[in-house]
Amino acid sequence: MNLPQEEIFPTFDFPRLWASQLPLLQTCLQYTYERSPFYREKWRQAGINTPSEIRDLSDFAQLPFTTKAELRAGYPLNFMAAPEEKVVRIHSSSGTTGKPVIIPYTAKDVEVWAEMMSRCLRMAGVHQRDRVQITPGYGLWTAGIGFQAGVERLGAMAVPTGPGNTPKQIELMLDLKTTVLIGTSSYALLLAEEVQKRGLKDQLSLRVGIFGSERWSDKMRRYVETGLGLETFDIYGLTEIYGPGIAIDCPFHLGLHYWSDYLYCEIIDPEKGTPLPPGEEGELVITTLAKEGLPLIRYRTHDLTRLLPYACPCGSPFPLLDRIKGRTDDRIKIKGVNIYPGQLEEVLRDVKGTGSEYQVILTREGMRDQMLIKIEGVADCEPEMVAENCRRAVKSRIGVTVEVEVVPLGSLPRSEKKTKRVFDLRDQ
Repeated sequence: MNLPQEEIFPTFDFPRLWASQLPLLQTCLQYTYERSPFYREKWRQAGINTPSEIRDLSDFAQLPFTTKAELRAGYPLNFMAAPEEKVVRIHSSSGTTGKPVIIPYTAKDVEVWAEMMSRCLRMAGVHQRDRVQITPGYGLWTAGIGFQAGVERLGAMAVPTGPGNTPKQIELMLDLKTTVLIGTSSYALLLAEEVQKRGLKDQLSLRVGIFGSERWSDKMRRYVETGLGLETFDIYGLTEIYGPGIAIDCPFHLGLHYWSDYLYCEIIDPEKGTPLPPGEEGELVITTLAKEGLPLIRYRTHDLTRLLPYACPCGSPFPLLDRIKGRTDDRIKIKGVNIYPGQLEEVLRDVKGTGSEYQVILTREGMRDQMLIKIEGVADCEPEMVAENCRRAVKSRIGVTVEVEVVPLGSLPRSEKKTKRVFDLRDQ
């Protein structure tokens, strides 16, 4: 009998956790009030004059949210809360949809981030004898340097290759006998396919892969694990909240443990903004408990997940978030139905004969919206049968009629960074 995990494992004691976090929240609010004119004015407009008015978590839930648009409006460093002589580094978001968000870090911020990252590595079973190949980018992006700080804090050997040059990456994996691979999930897929083509899997020494930066399906995860001969761990983070390393799954792979001594996490209804209890899916909102350079209070991440209501059997005292299901701003509205890419992934993964890679192409013919799903088929599948089964599954489980084209395995684009899978051409 397959029971939900909520009925198998003991309940996680969230009330006790939240009670322990309240003093940290109050200290954080006082620091932010004293050092951030942005938040002082924001709270004053919301009718909150001093942090002493926040006496419990119900009071805290009345504080206004912080949004990425607000951070962009403060470009470059208008929201810096620490004196400049204490700021030792900046990082930045990509700025692909507007002005980038620049985040200042104090020495303490860098130290906290390295500690969280080293915890992630330990959770994944990385130890001092490991050789860790770090393929994400360095520079203003948080990923490369964040992973390196965690590796060095742990005492393992960092191999900072950075992105690209796949032949060189594989050469170094072989020559250095790399045991841990870090990167985006898209690049992990690309590497797995290249290793398979060259027949090199048995020559690799890999045992752990830590991948993130984007949502990736269970089917993609299995393919990467099989192709590279390792166990994968899903890591989560965002530039505004330190960077990657704020949550990771453990060897039980039931969800992502987040570091609740540094982060206060809420789940809200993305439409109403009201808090949701553990177990209910909504938008993740994060408050930093120890950040100095740019503390964030009730920051809307737009990531869809839930607080898992059970305690993980691994014994970690840190609570679990579910794996990220998608983003509220990735929502597709077609034929009156709201769809998230993660929903499509869940449907397509259950259809026999499909690979892990797909594209969704939205077009408009006259007044009618059309959705075409291109999905790779595995070797020896019957494309027409797989396409028909995909159409039926999407119609049955999501309620929309779509066209499906099954294409050869490996024919859809791969990326060394994040892979774009949804193309909305309706306004064109």
